Amino acid sequence: MRLETLRLILRPWEDRDRAPLGKILGDPEVRRFYPTMLTPDQTSAQIDASIALAAENAFHFQAAELRDTGELAGVVGLGMIPADTRAVLNGHPAVEIGWQFDKRFWGQGLAPEGARAWLDACFGTLGLDEIVAFTYRHNAPGQRVMQKLGMTRDPADDFDHPKLAADHPLRPHVLYRIGRGAPQPGRQVG
Repeated sequence: MRLETLRLILRPWEDRDRAPLGKILGDPEVRRFYPTMLTPDQTSAQIDASIALAAENAFHFQAAELRDTGELAGVVGLGMIPADTRAVLNGHPAVEIGWQFDKRFWGQGLAPEGARAWLDACFGTLGLDEIVAFTYRHNAPGQRVMQKLGMTRDPADDFDHPKLAADHPLRPHVLYRIGRGAPQPGRQVG
């Protein structure tokens, strides 16, 4: 799936994305709310997995390229939530939306811009009814993006991430939701 916004091209992964994404996902500041940074080999394996999942599900996390320069800015998209994580989520939602951008592009509104395009595709083209997003409970920037998208949080939906050890500091997570027809404030039409 290829989507375009005012400033982004959201497209399938290409081999040219491997090194730039490796730098982004290997940055300790970008990955501060994740258990680890990724090595170049892990990043390459993640791209391969994303390509396979997109072929299987018609969507997955994809490249976010700057329209003006062709530079890889990060990753944004939808993903099927793994069964072990779904099992601990209220209502067992199936699809999440997520993003990670190079820190050089933080604060420019690219994450909500790209995510809005994916929400449009999810509720329109893909016909999905609900999307969730989740993050470590102290990831305020990530939660601000979720709120800008019109997603809402019910504290009863907060959970401990099952893939992290009971004593891991990043284990407590918050969950935000948005359904088809919900208002999406601050929309930018591309």
